[in-house]
Amino acid sequence: MASRGTLLFAALPVILSLLVNPISCWSSGGATWYGSPYGAGSDGGACGYQGAVSQRPFKSMIAAGGPSFFKNGKGCGACYQVKCTGNSACSGRPVTVAITDSCPDGICASQAHFDMSGTAFGAMAYRGKADRLRSAGQLKISYRRVPCKYNGMKITFKVDAGSNPYYLAVLVMYQAGDGDLSAVDVMQGGCKAGQHDRSGKPWMRMQQSWGATYIINSNDGKPLRAPFSFRLTSGSGKVLIATNAIPAGWSAGMSYRSSVNYRA
Repeated sequence: MASRGTLLFAALPVILSLLVNPISCWSSGGATWYGSPYGAGSDGGACGYQGAVSQRPFKSMIAAGGPSFFKNGKGCGACYQVKCTGNSACSGRPVTVAITDSCPDGICASQAHFDMSGTAFGAMAYRGKADRLRSAGQLKISYRRVPCKYNGMKITFKVDAGSNPYYLAVLVMYQAGDGDLSAVDVMQGGCKAGQHDRSGKPWMRMQQSWGATYIINSNDGKPLRAPFSFRLTSGSGKVLIATNAIPAGWSAGMSYRSSVNYRA
């Protein structure tokens, strides 16, 4: 028989994983679906992810969150497991969705509610019964917060088409772990952590513009200096630095993939 010390050692990786990325308990809520029955809800929605919602890693498994989930855009990117049991077509198996849109009104405002893509809603059904489940329209569900797992994909920064040398707007996507962000700071080229820029600070806090887009303006009338590094703070306070994520010579409308991501 294995000793208690051996059993504890074997369980240690699991314990550590739960401490790093705790999974919450199940709660009750509601779900509806929108868009095409086999689609990704809308084309990007209120988080600004645009056509990325139908591509890897989201793959149309998304939801518009009610106010308690969307959090005025601070909830963008968070992941939840959702399962239904109150319909004969419900498999009871949980599916994982990312918050990519807002459902601000009606039933979404009155309870914990997910307005899911047709793809995600149908994925809760037994095989071959997705259309039957979607025909129900509205379901009682159980949900819980879970870490986002993106299988090695790195955090991506998409420069908004309206950006220019004096104004930078960046959409931040694909954060693993918490998935959401509570703050984004930027450091211009020529600075290092611990050093100061012209304003006396190495990092400058970016302003949330809308959804998952953060902006900064030149505060001295001079062009912003690339390359740009970013310090991300997740919803639970975990900090991650993406060094030189947007290079010198960047172009508006382009996406730049960093070399880092949170641990999932």
